[in-house]
Amino acid sequence: MRERVYRTEAVILRRSDFAEADRLLLIATPAGKSRVVAKGVRKTTSRIAGHIELFTHTSMLLAVGRNLDIITQSQIISSFPQMRAEIARLSRAYYIAELYDKFTEDGEENRPLFQLLVDSFTAIDQSANPDLVLRAYELRLLHIAGYRPHLHNCAVCGDLLAEDADRFSPQLGGVICPRDRKADQRAMAMSGPAFRLLRYLQSQPMSAIEALHLSTAVRGEAEELMRSYLRNLLERDLKSVAFLQDVMRGE
Repeated sequence: MRERVYRTEAVILRRSDFAEADRLLLIATPAGKSRVVAKGVRKTTSRIAGHIELFTHTSMLLAVGRNLDIITQSQIISSFPQMRAEIARLSRAYYIAELYDKFTEDGEENRPLFQLLVDSFTAIDQSANPDLVLRAYELRLLHIAGYRPHLHNCAVCGDLLAEDADRFSPQLGGVICPRDRKADQRAMAMSGPAFRLLRYLQSQPMSAIEALHLSTAVRGEAEELMRSYLRNLLERDLKSVAFLQDVMRGE
């Protein structure tokens, strides 16, 4: 039986005004995603309002409610200040949060995915390559969720892929070898540098991206390959993609 009051780490993914002075929050926790309410936080006297800002990593004390659990205390673990100060980083945080939301169900425990979320926000806050943080995040999230794209073995025959592999099939689940190219006539052309980048990001720790120096073209190609793969899985683009593209055009 669940305790009436419990403490958890949380990352605030989304929030909206609720009732007269409350806020409804969508939070990620090690025990899963849930919707909770912060009562009275829109009042100027609220003590926790500053501790439940969007994308903040916090330690929360919650009371079990009839319909929604209620935040009684919240203490910031990390507010990711650099991410908040730069619109390019902040737009990527929206993307990270939305992708997490799409691949999780309410109340479904997934500690590795929660830790990935925290690590990715930390990387977005600090990294010199925030665009590559997104590629690394996508690949790790897909692995944890059971949708790891085939980048080392052919998605059709399973044979080890060589450098001459140059087709990526979102429909078939990854890269296909030259012998199986006809298995998907609509497979995307893929350059060698983009292929090597995705394989590197899939197999190396996220911190390894700091040593990478890549052209805009290779970064853009890797982004399009992953976006097409995710679009095939989700059957639509994420809403945050348009916001991210607008910000990048402005940059």
